[in-house]
Amino acid sequence: MSAECSSYLNADKVLVSGFSCPRAGGDARAVYCCGFQDVKYCCDDPHSFFPYEHSYMWWLSVGALVGLSIAAVVLFAFIITVCVLCYLFISTKPRSKLDTGLSLQMAGKTSC
Repeated sequence: MSAECSSYLNADKVLVSGFSCPRAGGDARAVYCCGFQDVKYCCDDPHSFFPYEHSYMWWLSVGALVGLSIAAVVLFAFIITVCVLCYLFISTKPRSKLDTGLSLQMAGKTSC
């Protein structure tokens, strides 16, 4: 079984001539033409989208998880800090009005 990859323009706008799969000196199992309009390659899975090993995706995933974890910890610390400050603000407010020492009187009344 073999497949033909037609010629295409790569990302640098250079014409890459067509080739048949499997390529000489390549993997004998790579009998399908895979890829996109600007990069084509022989592969063993017709549903493959990337010509690279998938191990690099683990580093991206680990990096993303570490970044998201740090962001979550910072957000959590911010929320806890806001809650503590609100609690301290509310709990340290005086419960009643301070006594100024002056008593209120009705206007217009005179005392004898």
